[in-house]
Amino acid sequence: MRWSFAILLTATLLGGSALAETSSWSSRGDAAGTSPKKAPGPAKGQKPGAPEPKAPAAAAPSNAAAATSNAAPISDGVSSHAKGAPQVEDAAYEAFDQGRYLTALELAVKAAEAGDPQAHTLVGRIYGEGYGVAKNSALAAKWYVRGAELGDPEANFAYAMMLAEGQGVDKDHVAAARYFEAAAVHRHPLANYNLALLFLRGEGKPENPYRAFMHMQFAAEAGVAAAQYDLGTLYATGTGTDPNAFEAARWIGKAAAAGHPEAALEFGVILFRGHGVPVDEKRGAEMFRSAAEKGLASAQDRLARCYVYGAGVEKNLVQGAKWYLLAKAGGIEDAGLEKVLSQLSNADRSKAQKAASEWRDRAQAGIE
Repeated sequence: MRWSFAILLTATLLGGSALAETSSWSSRGDAAGTSPKKAPGPAKGQKPGAPEPKAPAAAAPSNAAAATSNAAPISDGVSSHAKGAPQVEDAAYEAFDQGRYLTALELAVKAAEAGDPQAHTLVGRIYGEGYGVAKNSALAAKWYVRGAELGDPEANFAYAMMLAEGQGVDKDHVAAARYFEAAAVHRHPLANYNLALLFLRGEGKPENPYRAFMHMQFAAEAGVAAAQYDLGTLYATGTGTDPNAFEAARWIGKAAAAGHPEAALEFGVILFRGHGVPVDEKRGAEMFRSAAEKGLASAQDRLARCYVYGAGVEKNLVQGAKWYLLAKAGGIEDAGLEKVLSQLSNADRSKAQKAASEWRDRAQAGIE
């Protein structure tokens, strides 16, 4: 089930409604409290596959590892250290951090043969993301599921993501829910977030907004920005809880402060509307700018209106035209702003076009 809510605005300034939807599957590590042993991305400036010249042949989990395949259920989070296994994987993670992916792979395979759950997860990530080897989602899935069987929460989560998205394995929301739950037992916020989505949509789990709300709240409180935005949505619509405009504004505001573009747009609308918070047009315009600078076309359109009508910012038709040109390039059509643009002098139109072009150049270059 796809669901959404809209905060309706009567002000001409905002020109319509702002739409907030729950997010899709998330594997982003933007949460406090996720597993500290999760393999990070490549070192700064390091490209996958660059550091070492020769990759070992792709292999499924070894016989030595497979011999213990029934050692622990997927919800058993006892680490290999507690069982006395050698801490070889520490060196593997260190090599991974340094961009020495093939060394990391070799060390992780050895640790996996000794029965270390997290080593299986690291091997899965190396193959799944193509670090130093050819990307192989099917092989990554085999390593992840083995790590999950041995009780690593990150492996449970990674394999659940593959099942939810149908990457390397057949899409299976029922199985994905089972593995997300195994990770969530160990307080994995992103697993809770994705479980919330399953309960909201009735995919892999019976549709249950109350359980969805509980999982979403846990993930939001743990710092997952997408969950904070979606929790605000649940409060705004009274989905799984009583409607509460104040809580909706609070959580959407938290997500906006964390840099979530859609949340910034939505919070700007809330501030202009005064829905659950005092009206604050200046701050609302700042929220629109935050989302607009991240390339969100609907926010660029609203920021353009702020400049055109002098709402929350000093009136500036050239700036208004600049932001509308960017919004228009992003697929937004706004009859009111088209009319303003048509009335600009040739000189001012040229200034706006130049400013929009310069903004695009900076954005493409990754310059703030």
